[in-house]
Amino acid sequence: MFKRLAETGPAVAITVDGKPVTARGGDTVAAALLAAGIGHCRTTPVTGAPRAPYCMMGVCFECLVTIDGVGSRQACLVPVHTGMAVETQLGKREAGR
Repeated sequence: MFKRLAETGPAVAITVDGKPVTARGGDTVAAALLAAGIGHCRTTPVTGAPRAPYCMMGVCFECLVTIDGVGSRQACLVPVHTGMAVETQLGKREAGR
């Protein structure tokens, strides 16, 4: 489904839901999730339907995740960095998180 054309950047260690994932320098969080085979990054608040990165340019808001404790970040717009902690968002995010 998702495949890199070339391995260009250095390896970058991040965690996704507490599990180690190796990304590549220059990846966005969304690209790293897709390359790692992670099928969805959030669920909808109403039905719980899974959602995954779609537009990859910040228009659709389907790739919302919590990054380093800050919720509702667009994964397609945030570049990875070493030690980054990414959490999937399940349902409605609590206010203040």
